[in-house]
Amino acid sequence: MISKLIKSTVVLSLMATVAFSADAVRFNVISGDQEEKYEKEFLPLLEGATGFSLSDPHEKIDDAFLQRYGNPKDPDYDKAWSTNLDNLGFFSISNDKALYPIIKKAPQIAGFSPFNLLIYKNRAEDVTYVGHIDPTVMLDVTGVKDAATRAEFVKMYEPLDAYVTKEFGGKVTTSSYDKLPSNPMMNFEFDIPAGADIADWTESFQENFEVTFEDKKYIIAGFKNLKGIYEEDLEMDLAEYDSFFVYGLCHFTYSYNIFNKGRADAGVFAPCSMYFYVKPGTNKMIVGMPRLSVWAAVMKFTDKAKIDASKVIDAEVVSIMKSLGAKEI
Repeated sequence: MISKLIKSTVVLSLMATVAFSADAVRFNVISGDQEEKYEKEFLPLLEGATGFSLSDPHEKIDDAFLQRYGNPKDPDYDKAWSTNLDNLGFFSISNDKALYPIIKKAPQIAGFSPFNLLIYKNRAEDVTYVGHIDPTVMLDVTGVKDAATRAEFVKMYEPLDAYVTKEFGGKVTTSSYDKLPSNPMMNFEFDIPAGADIADWTESFQENFEVTFEDKKYIIAGFKNLKGIYEEDLEMDLAEYDSFFVYGLCHFTYSYNIFNKGRADAGVFAPCSMYFYVKPGTNKMIVGMPRLSVWAAVMKFTDKAKIDASKVIDAEVVSIMKSLGAKEI
């Protein structure tokens, strides 16, 4: 664990200028179709066993691809339709209690809180993959540098990984990556009018945000009110923020062209978590989200169409945010 932390700290200092190698994604590769066990036996006991709770599950995304892109009557029908998938499921999880001291010090880690505990199965093989992004990737992408905070965050994943292995077994595989984009995060701020009620202003903003992104063919794939969860549900004070929430965003066509066309493993990054927080007395809402170009770098995309699509979505999200009044920072 210590050596892993040291390696990741070195990564942070070098990643913008030189090559490096670090763990990217961890998967348990399990014989057979594990979909039913995963959903009916594994997930119901997840929180008690690990502290990680489930929010906004999206099971059988492969069926949604079929209904839209495999349906000749749908306007988005793909004339080259075929599927490589038997199962693709996104299950957003987070350990809110363990995350509490971290989120108070490093709010940007909400760019991966929650994150996806991905399950998928390719038609071409009789194995199921269950896995997630390595936590050091989350820290490196969001720019969390404090060594103690990093160690605390990485340690949080040990019970999760142990539980997956206990319940499913299989071979544990890890991939590595050797670069990140020079600017892996989108960062914005919104000015809040002086004297505005934060709760009222935020609610109005959220309504406008959702309508705007949905009009641009994005799916609101999740929403988590961290301020409310901590102070109302968990009775844990979060006075560092007047407001703190996270949206899960998904562009379905982009997702289809990645996951259904050979890179289901990249689903560990989906849906994108965009976080928003307001610190007391600032009249500023700070916003951040990992760029989709991070997917291309960490997952080592080689298909130019997938790389270019990631850049297009990055540019479009920035444009939409600016249309809502954001300033890029």
